[in-house]
Amino acid sequence: MDHSTIKFTVPSDDSNNMRRILRAVFDALSEKGYNPINQIVGYLLSEDPTYITNYNGARAMICKLDRDELLQELVKYYLFGQK
Repeated sequence: MDHSTIKFTVPSDDSNNMRRILRAVFDALSEKGYNPINQIVGYLLSEDPTYITNYNGARAMICKLDRDELLQELVKYYLFGQK
C-alpha cells in the first residue's frame, strides 16, 4: 500500500468555472431567502444536494463540481487570497 501524499492541482480555468458556479448558487440561494453560506457549508460537509435549491439550476450546477477540488480552492483562497 502506497502511503505517499497525493497532490491535487486545479487548472486556473477550472478555478474560474468553480467561482462562477459558486456565485450563481450563492445568488440563487439568496434570491430564495436562504442563508447561502450556511446552505453551501451544509452541502460541502454532508454532500447532501438538498441543501441547495433547484431554483435557476443551482443544485445541478453545484453537483457538477468536484467537492474536494472546491474545498481545496476555498482553503487556498482563505489562506493566500485571490491569485
